[in-house]
Amino acid sequence: MQYYLDGFRAGDPDLKEAAPCRRAYSDFAPLPEKVDVLIAGCGPAGLCLAAQLSQFPEIDVMIVERKPGPMEKGQADGVNTRTMEMFQAFGFGEKVKRESYWVNQTAFWTPDPEMPAHIRRIGRVQDVADDSSEMPHTLINQARIHELFLDVMRKSPKRLEPDYGWSVKDLTIDETTQDHPVTVTLENTGVNLGATHTVRANYVVGCDGARSNVRKAIGGTLHGDAAHQAWGVMDILANTDFPDIRQKCIVASKAEGNMLILPREGGYLFRMYVELDKLNPDERVAGRNLTSEDMIAAANRIMKPYSLDVKEVVWWSVYEIGHSMTDRFDDVPEEQKETRNPRVFTAGDACHTHSPKAGQGMNVSMQDSFNLGWKLAHVFRKRADPNILHSYSAERWAEAKRLVDTDHKWARIMSAPPGESDLDGSDMPRIQKQFIENLEFTGGLAAHYAPSALVGPDTHQALARGQIVGKRFHSAPVVRFSDAMQMQLGHVAEADGRWRIYAFAGAGDNIAKSSEIHKLSDWLEKNPSSPVARYTRADEDIDGLIDFRAIFQQTFDALAYDEMPSLLKPAKGRYGLHDHAKVFCVDHKGAGDIFDMRGLNRERGCMVVVRPDQYVAHVLPLNGYAELSNFFAEFLRPV
Repeated sequence: MQYYLDGFRAGDPDLKEAAPCRRAYSDFAPLPEKVDVLIAGCGPAGLCLAAQLSQFPEIDVMIVERKPGPMEKGQADGVNTRTMEMFQAFGFGEKVKRESYWVNQTAFWTPDPEMPAHIRRIGRVQDVADDSSEMPHTLINQARIHELFLDVMRKSPKRLEPDYGWSVKDLTIDETTQDHPVTVTLENTGVNLGATHTVRANYVVGCDGARSNVRKAIGGTLHGDAAHQAWGVMDILANTDFPDIRQKCIVASKAEGNMLILPREGGYLFRMYVELDKLNPDERVAGRNLTSEDMIAAANRIMKPYSLDVKEVVWWSVYEIGHSMTDRFDDVPEEQKETRNPRVFTAGDACHTHSPKAGQGMNVSMQDSFNLGWKLAHVFRKRADPNILHSYSAERWAEAKRLVDTDHKWARIMSAPPGESDLDGSDMPRIQKQFIENLEFTGGLAAHYAPSALVGPDTHQALARGQIVGKRFHSAPVVRFSDAMQMQLGHVAEADGRWRIYAFAGAGDNIAKSSEIHKLSDWLEKNPSSPVARYTRADEDIDGLIDFRAIFQQTFDALAYDEMPSLLKPAKGRYGLHDHAKVFCVDHKGAGDIFDMRGLNRERGCMVVVRPDQYVAHVLPLNGYAELSNFFAEFLRPV
């Protein structure tokens, strides 16, 4: 972590300097009449977006929530490895690692052939494949995730806080103006129940759940189906003789249904998803009046010969499995995309719903808004034209479709009685087989954006076989040159809206002025056609938009710092202090060689261009100057 750039300041380094123009929050403070971005919903998607946008003092953000205050318990709990990588960029990944339960193994239980009414363990699978991510798969209360995002917002320059007790009732878009064209009617859900307030916004993002009023206002409809199966979920404190209670378990009984056990943070709490009643095609789960006692009884039937003695039910809910998604994630119909840019977006459950058992809902929702946030920031900061916003729907709709299709298959395998699944009859139980096949997906690592203005072609993919263009940047160990610190290269990226160019040096590059790294550094810094020179503004640091870093194959003690080009030790901030964190070496201390681990061409080296949301945008040779310039010219505005 780097701070003190603009002078020494005591106290919490995460507390950013307050912006001079920021809103006052109190019970009696009036709501704003105009905002740049209005976010509906304080769920994971809404808070992730608000936390990202709150880092930019020039963007006025308002986030409303119909509930009277922040969530305290319940709902989602799984945080996949991709989301943990994102949390690291927000600055609280290590905190989640410390507080959460780490899912290391998943155990599978099926009917005992010798006593079919009883279950037995038939196998275990490592939950996160080796080297799929440097981060663990964790379980932690969704409310705690909310609190961590709220903390980022409170410590931001805008000191952003939600407006609780308000929801979006309706909105209209005035296509004849560019000045706050979205008029939003907010309705009070609290003390002044039914009162309304009108806000004009430049952009609105509906993160307001499956019954989203924002989605309805732009003509969106969820299309899908239901499995007509009731499930219960409960967080409990209990004693049991079940031996794997502190491991993630998938349990399939002979005749009583299936169950999923998820240990939770703190060492004692755990969650159970319990299969309940089959529903008639015209029936809703609410009509069954199922209770937590029904869930406990069902759990005891499923897990025989083991039993469950529940001491406290912390939270519980009953739901029915359904899979649906909307046809687009913004307000612009397909036939108008050439003439209109989007003003209203939906994210999370507002545009895709599914079962919770694959643990993807909260994760995919946050990835939706993480994808959108930096693009909105680019537009507001006049870094890019507003047509960049079309890429949000294009990229995230495809990923939502992948989610719904995969979860549809998984939910039906989980609910099918033994002997009635198309995966039965193989050497491995169907649930275990499908679980292994889904590991990349459940880790959040399957997302793969297609070529576009923001994702280059894979022409030079062979230079970095393990950094796939369109997929997330895969971190690996390095040693920081200036202080010999072992670290993960991907952890230098923060959720700050900046692009990264990682230059991996070829064999023998010793930073001489004739070397490829030195020539690339000089070109980026001084050539008017380079993206650093062309898009960096006079009033910002040279890495204010594009953060350039170099990784060498030598050990840290085999290079000379004073020979490094100036772009790799740039003068920054109020005092022109030199940044000593731009150069890295291969880790020779046993953690792993990044060139070998990520299939980087040792002889030639390469550039890996990474978007602000941590996805690989391009792989290029170190002398690919024209291709690099042309790529950024597709969407960035020159100064």
